[in-house]
Parts: sequence; structure tokens; C-alpha cells
Amino acid sequence: MIKRTLLCAAVLAGLSACSLEITTDDNETHPAKDMQFDLVARAVLNVQSPEGAAEIVAYQKSSGYIYAVNSSGDTATVEILDLADANPAALTADSEGVVDTTNLPIMYTLDVSADVAGDANSIAVDDNNEILAVAMAAKSTDERGFIAFYDISTSVPSFIKSVQVGFLPDMVTFNHAGTQVIVANEGEPSGDYVIDPEGSVSIIEIQAGVPADSATEIKFDAFNSLTAQLVAQGVKFANPNGATVAQDLEPEYVAVSEDDSLAFVSLQENNAAAVIDLSSKTLLNVFGLGFKNWSMYKLDVSDKDDAINLQSYNNLYGMYQPDTIASYTVDGKHYLVTANEGDAREYIDDALSGGSVEDENKDACLTAHPNGLYDFDDGEEICFSYLEESRVKDLEDFAPLNAELEAMYDNNGGSDGLGRLIVTKELGLNNISNEYEALYSYGARSFSIFSQSGELVFDSGDDFERLTAEIHGAAFNNNEDENEGDTRSDAKGPEPEALAIGDIDGRTYAFIGLERMGGIFVYDISKPYNAQYVNYFYNRGLIEGADITGDLAPEGMKFIHADDSPTGEALLVIGNEISGSVAVWQISLNKD
Repeated sequence: MIKRTLLCAAVLAGLSACSLEITTDDNETHPAKDMQFDLVARAVLNVQSPEGAAEIVAYQKSSGYIYAVNSSGDTATVEILDLADANPAALTADSEGVVDTTNLPIMYTLDVSADVAGDANSIAVDDNNEILAVAMAAKSTDERGFIAFYDISTSVPSFIKSVQVGFLPDMVTFNHAGTQVIVANEGEPSGDYVIDPEGSVSIIEIQAGVPADSATEIKFDAFNSLTAQLVAQGVKFANPNGATVAQDLEPEYVAVSEDDSLAFVSLQENNAAAVIDLSSKTLLNVFGLGFKNWSMYKLDVSDKDDAINLQSYNNLYGMYQPDTIASYTVDGKHYLVTANEGDAREYIDDALSGGSVEDENKDACLTAHPNGLYDFDDGEEICFSYLEESRVKDLEDFAPLNAELEAMYDNNGGSDGLGRLIVTKELGLNNISNEYEALYSYGARSFSIFSQSGELVFDSGDDFERLTAEIHGAAFNNNEDENEGDTRSDAKGPEPEALAIGDIDGRTYAFIGLERMGGIFVYDISKPYNAQYVNYFYNRGLIEGADITGDLAPEGMKFIHADDSPTGEALLVIGNEISGSVAVWQISLNKD
């Protein structure tokens, strides 16, 4: 039996930190209460319009500089912050205990668009060669993107070169040795779904600190004839045009194994992952991540019941669909750690949305477009070229629920209960009976650990919703841009998105950021098959109806080992998308 005791305490400036003291049958107590989190540095990158100003962050060991993508303006910029400039005593908290002040000024703004056209999606720093890589997506869907490289051996970066990669480079990372750059090219379709480029992974070699002039592109076309096998493994394909496997797979994020032998690639919308051999630069495998059985756990499915209502449901499954992933090695075996956010495909034809010719747009959207656009939202005046999601109550527009699902629907609140849950209309339909016999929701409201071959070895179950319900009460499943509890229960709940892993005092921890609530969960993952909850912390105002303060929507995180930290303690750097803030938390252990 495992006993969990919730412990909450005030830390620096009144910030909230809660932990569970976990005791197992062998009377071993996990040191949750001995880990303290202090907010020591904070910056807001665009005070006038912060949303989108701070998404992806990186850290340079030699200088102590933090790099952050600033995508809120018309130009693609990377802000450089010097941790040495931050005075923790300058941070003050409001009456709710939330820090909304700053103490970390912008040292230098790098205008990447002056060197390479496009939008900055991601950054990575290599300390081996003192290089910054910036993923630049082209303005047009049918144009390839670039990786812009900069020499960061001095305080003012200097442009080295740009290297062309695939369509929509969405994430870039270096291997640990600094000899390769790996890029996830998402290859999303155009808003009208007429153009659908192939997703791919690009690899750029680095020799003697100099990036190669061209990249090797790894494609997925070898799997075009294997659709049925992939579907049987839990890979989801959803599009209106009968796209090929290579077109439908959309690489989202890359994690490199500790020995630099493998790259793991999340294929978020497809509920899948790919494995690449970095030595031979070949695609080894694509595997589905399977589905979470919600009859074994509890979740809240409605934003209309005005209550915390965690229930189990038969024939309801969650698609893991991770965004951020990471890799670590235990006893010579590589593991994949995933933040199971979930993501639906939703594409909008701007040319046929809104405007003064609404009726004509609606008619064209439903009947006349050559790509077969079929869905028009009257309230928002939006023409969807493809909309995968549906509320359970609206599935009957496509096919009826079978008797078992219909009974579960009626017994669980109907249109204001289970009917509110957002699911995919592309899974669960029995083509023979033409009835839905199972429901598939987005995300798993958890984090997971998978083996190299795709075996699920750990999942945090319903911890995130249960614990945030205990800690936040009626404010649980809040949104990231308003203070009204329970507003995300019908969608993806707390929506784990950001993820980082790191070693502290000989143990490996996973830090998982909740996009909607803004909180960070901490788990000890030293034993992959028996990961343990350790702590939860946040810096966000949660007073019902009040303006939101603090750090909102953690998008990217970077762990800094104590050996590389200017404070001598481990640090966690968080890029918060909605508040446009970069927050630096110091992690301390009480070893007395």
C-alpha cells in the first residue's frame, strides 16, 4: 500500500509549493518535503503585448546566458538574458503571494530576420562549439525553412550561415557531443488544405565547430504502404484528402539519447513516435503509443457541471499525443519521457471565413470549394477546411452512438455532462454497424515513460487532475487566460505540455508543465517502472474573476545542473507563452 500525505508550504515571496510525502510498504519515505523551489529570476519579454513572447528557452553554460524566442512582434527575435544581472531580493509578491515583478533585464536582442527570412519557432545552444541554432519557418506553406546558426562565443552573436531544411521546422536540437543538429519539420498543410507537404527530420553535421552547407533529410515515405499496420498499433491518421503516410505524419519534437545513438521524434497529432539511427541517418521505426483506458482512472469530462467530478468511463480512451519529449538512460536502456498534451487537427480557410459576404462564404465553404470544405461555424463565421474534433453530443451528426455508449451518455449528465467532452470523430466508428462503439479524447492528462521499442512502462494516471483538485479546489482545470475554474475539463484538462529532465543529487527528475493551470509537477523517474510523485509548484493568481497575474502557459523548459549553475544549485528555466515571461526557479535539497 502507498500512503500519500499532502504537504503545502510557503516559499520565497509567498509562492505556493505543495508536495506529497509518499510512504510504501517497506516504510521508505520519498524526500518530497526536502525539495524546495524558489523563484530567483523573472523577465517579461514584451510588456505591451506579452502573449507569444516567450516560448522556447535555452541556456549557455559558459556565459550563464538565457536565450528565449520572442515571437510576439513582426520580426523574428531571440532575447538574451544574463542571469548574473538578476537580484532575487528584487522580486516581490502581491497579496495572493504571486510574483508579477521582474528582475532580469534583456541584455541583447538578436534580430534573426535580418539574416534569414521567416518566423522563429525554436532555438538550441551547443556549449561544445558555442553555437546558437534558430529554426526559421518560411512564410509560405510550400517553402522550406532554414536553420540560422550564430557564433555565441562573445556577448554579441555573429551570424555564421543558414542551412535549408524541411517544411515548417518546428523544433531544433543539438546532440550531446555537438556534432549534429536534428530538426523536426512538421510539414503542416495550408489553411485551405490544398497544399500538404511531407513531414520529415533533417540532420546537419557539425565538423570542427562549423555547420555543413546542407542537411540530410529523413522522410517517412517508406511507410506509405503500411497504413493498416500502423493503425493497428494505435497510429492515428486524420485528414480530408486521403493523404499519404508521409504527408500525414507531422514531427513535433526531438529527443536525443544520452549516447547520441538515437533520436526519438514525437508525431503528436498521429499519437505516435519515430526512432532514427543518428549514425547511419536512417529511420528505424514508427510506432503508435496506444490508448489510455479511462475505465482504470478518473477524469472530469464537463465544463458545465460547476463541480469537480472525477469519474471512470468504460469505452473511453485517451490518445497520448505528446508534445515535448525527453530521453534518458537507465542500466544501459534508453527511455522516452512524454508530456501527453493532445492535439486535434483544425485548419481554417481564411479566404472563406467572416467578412461582409458571410452567406456567400458559407455556401462556398459547404459546397463549392474544390478541396471539399464541409464545416462552417455560424457563430464565429469560420470556414474549416478540416475539423477533426467533435463534442460527444455532436457525434450523431456523423453516426449514432451504440446502445452501451448511449446509456453511458444518458447516465452521465447527457449534453451538459459526458456530452461536453471533445473527442475525435475519426476513431471508434464501427464501419459495419455504422455506430460509434468507443470514444477517443485528446491527450492523456499525464506524463508517461516508454521503452525504446514503444512499450509503456509508466504513466502518471490521473495524478494531475486529482492533485490539482486537492491543491486548487474549485480553480482546478482553469484556463491559461482567464480565472474561471473547470473551464478545461471538457477538453484536455490540465494539458501537460512542457517537459524537462535533470539529475539532482544522484537522482533523475522529470518536470512537467501544465499549459492551462501554469503549475509544474515534479516526479522522481530514477526507476522508470516505478516513478514517484515528488512536488508541485506554481506562480499564478487564481482568484475567480480577477485579472490573471504571474506566469501563464509554460511552453518550453530547460534544466540547468548544479555544476553549470551560477548559483551552485540546480535551476529550471521556464518560458511562459501567454504571460510572455521567463521564470527561473532554484531547486534546493535539505540534506540535514
